[in-house]
Amino acid sequence: MRIRLIAVGQKMPAWVAEGWATFAKRMPRDCALELVELAAGQRGRKSETVRARRDEGERMLAALGDGVHVVALDVTGRSWDTPALAKRLEGWRAGGRDVALLVGGPDGLDPRCLERADERWSLSPLTFPHMLVRVIVAEQLYRAWSLLTNHPYHRE
Repeated sequence: MRIRLIAVGQKMPAWVAEGWATFAKRMPRDCALELVELAAGQRGRKSETVRARRDEGERMLAALGDGVHVVALDVTGRSWDTPALAKRLEGWRAGGRDVALLVGGPDGLDPRCLERADERWSLSPLTFPHMLVRVIVAEQLYRAWSLLTNHPYHRE
């Protein structure tokens, strides 16, 4: 199984790339973690915000591929604690399909991305910077994997 984080935004600070890489390289091959960065849509006036989010959504949907299980990161999604995320990860692995995690731009995900999602995941009721979300997701997926495999990284 491959887990692809499809995120709007490019040219992240070095600490974001380093944080992502740290956890991505720790994941085993059967849970390979990959990052797909998409350019943010052009923004200016309010009317352009809608167009920008729509353009981001089109590129995000085009990047999905066939037969992938889609998880939208969205504040309206379900919150999972670490054991629950580990169960989700176990289920995704057993399902035999690749997983795509969608992270929208500054104005969130296009409604079509939310409609396409098989499930929605809320990291928190707080709003996090999108660059930080990448690192949080990578770390949490690694932590969930470590729980499933009795790796000492996760300690309760």
